Amino acid sequence: MATLSVIRRWALREQLSIREIARRTGLSRNTIRKYLRAGEAEPHYAKRVSPSKLDPFASKLLGWLKTEAGRSRKQRRTVKQMYVDLQALGYDGSYNRVAAFARLWHEQRLVAQQTTGRGTFVPLAFGPGEAFQFDWSEDWAVLAGVRTKLQVAHFKLSHSRAFYLRAYPLQTHEMLFDAHNHAFAVLGGVPCRGIYDNMRTAVDRVRRGKERDVNARFAAMVSHFLFEAEFCNPASGWEKGQVEKNVRDARHRLWQVVPPFPSLPELNAWLQERCVALWHEIEHGKLPGSVADVWAQEKATLMPMPRPFDGFVEHTKRVSPTCLVHFERNRYSVPAPYANRPVSLRVYADRLVVAAEGQIVCEHQRLIERNHHGAGQTVYDWRHYLAVLQRKPGALRNGAPFLELPPAFKRLQATLLKQTGGDREMVEVLALVLHHDEQAVLAAVELALESGAASKTHILNVLHRLLDGKPAPAPVTSPQALKLAVEPQANVLRYDQLREVRYAS
Repeated sequence: MATLSVIRRWALREQLSIREIARRTGLSRNTIRKYLRAGEAEPHYAKRVSPSKLDPFASKLLGWLKTEAGRSRKQRRTVKQMYVDLQALGYDGSYNRVAAFARLWHEQRLVAQQTTGRGTFVPLAFGPGEAFQFDWSEDWAVLAGVRTKLQVAHFKLSHSRAFYLRAYPLQTHEMLFDAHNHAFAVLGGVPCRGIYDNMRTAVDRVRRGKERDVNARFAAMVSHFLFEAEFCNPASGWEKGQVEKNVRDARHRLWQVVPPFPSLPELNAWLQERCVALWHEIEHGKLPGSVADVWAQEKATLMPMPRPFDGFVEHTKRVSPTCLVHFERNRYSVPAPYANRPVSLRVYADRLVVAAEGQIVCEHQRLIERNHHGAGQTVYDWRHYLAVLQRKPGALRNGAPFLELPPAFKRLQATLLKQTGGDREMVEVLALVLHHDEQAVLAAVELALESGAASKTHILNVLHRLLDGKPAPAPVTSPQALKLAVEPQANVLRYDQLREVRYAS
């Protein structure tokens, strides 16, 4: 190219003859005339064509590549499988040549897609309070000394770009509802629209275009918070690109520096604190000021936060003869009157509530285990078995639910079971918690143990004094030896006097 530039400059600017230019460059005069006649600023060379053993099979391979591109990812043939099929047709070349052909075709196809609209995008702009975007991600943190995989809910206001993160063990309905309750409380209100992908906790079926069969419980949450749910086209993450970028940024800003925590609530408290702090540190980019500055202006346009959505998922369960309901390989106790009967199990993000006959029966802290090989755990509440214990007092000795009795009851049990009928008396003391405050009963038991008179009667007396607010009676003090004021005398004459009076009468 440099030689062509020199030839053109000598001939057109300095008006040198072709003979002189040929002498200086060493090129033939015909070559110089050809360059000048073409009038081009850079030389063009014929494309080198090298024969290949793949040439007879190129059309066949091209057809295969087009066909496989239209199939799903799991059903596509690999390039190595196509190479084996070409060998069956008589191809005796190398695999590298087939792989290079396929690689070039994929590159050309990608360029064609980018220039026909699929790779081009339109910038989006959102007004204050108009929309928020939601997405899930998977991240890791150390909880109670164990590296744990977490499902993280991401919320981002589309105008101010204020974001909120909350971590959960699972991506289930109750976790999704709980995340919305916390997010709207932190963000200061509810926008007009929510933009989601087609997650299974929200969409039961994707239909043509924007039509969706929305999950009933998700629709109830949307109706509660009074916003419009909008779903992206399948495999079109750029339609909620702000929260997609937030997922990537959060891994650098938060998850790479997250410290270990004893439990998940402490981690979520730290995430909330760090998100709000980052609002003040990150510049908005399109509007003057930080994210926090723009959010302070957008907050006034958000709908005020209503009461939290009662985001439970309901299951119908039958209580076992041992007064247990099963959920996620774990077992939870239910009051004995509901044994062998159907109940409603309401599953929340952090707790389980059992309801029957229109009222709440009991509540347990939810256990979530990621290990699917264990036998699960059993959560007992010994109060649920008191009705059975009154009919079967002997079960008190080895009953599994009564291994978790408070220490005062444990000491009382060790004392009473040494006596005849002590097991039934212990059951009657435990049954007091059904009618009185448990802490008051425990206080009465401790006072009775301190006095050395551990019996049901004494515990009842102490309990009634505690409930009535009467102080304990003053202790009775007596000397070591009693002394009579009038000493008795042995006088038989008094007996004779009584006989005389009797005879006279």
